[in-house]
Amino acid sequence: MAKQSIFGRISTLLRANVNAMLDSAEDPKKMLDQLVRDFTNNIADAESAIAETIGNLRLLERDHEEDLQSATEWGNKAVAASKKADELRAGGHTDEADKFDNLAKVALQRQIQSENEAKAVEPQLAAQNDAVAKLKDGLNGMKQKLEQLKAKSSELIARQKTAEAQNKVADAVKSIDVMDPTSELGRFEDKIRREEALAAGKQELAASSLDAQFNQLEDIGELTEVEARLAALKVGNKPAVSGASAPSAIDAPSAPYTPGQ
Repeated sequence: MAKQSIFGRISTLLRANVNAMLDSAEDPKKMLDQLVRDFTNNIADAESAIAETIGNLRLLERDHEEDLQSATEWGNKAVAASKKADELRAGGHTDEADKFDNLAKVALQRQIQSENEAKAVEPQLAAQNDAVAKLKDGLNGMKQKLEQLKAKSSELIARQKTAEAQNKVADAVKSIDVMDPTSELGRFEDKIRREEALAAGKQELAASSLDAQFNQLEDIGELTEVEARLAALKVGNKPAVSGASAPSAIDAPSAPYTPGQ
């Protein structure tokens, strides 16, 4: 039963479509880990079964060899006893000759018995050799598939790490995307633009304030000139033109003629 059981497990695992199992699994990594454990455990069982089968085979081969060797020895003894009987019969010792012929017959019977025992075990030997060969082939196939599973597991792990790294890079790139107004770089650029605008505003304010001061001075000067001219009119004097010299007596017009003077 143990041999049939291990044969069955080896056959089942070797026929397993690993790719299909992984494709249909909800968690391929978990399924792959389970397959690696199953193959590893069954390889250990197969190695134990093969070792036991090989041990039994060697014992059977030894018994078979001993039966063949025993058949040869009994054959030699039969030949020796027969020769001895012939020599005694030639010498006229018939009773002694018959005795050795009987020994030769016994030896021949033992030879036949050993040959039959050796022949009877030969089918078992063939079956055991076939079983060992199949177990070895199955074991080698399982070991190859285990290596494939391990390679597949390493590939999946590497792909997972690569995907995680790519996601991190994508997230990092997204976080510094200048087209993203919420990015650090976007916020930094906005901050600089606000500071530049503030500086320009301050400069404009400073310039406008200075101009206003000068304009105020000009307005004051203009009002002072107006007040001066108004005062001159009230006292009957012609207001002086700003920047012009006062008129002389020669330049003053004569008084108009009045009758009765």
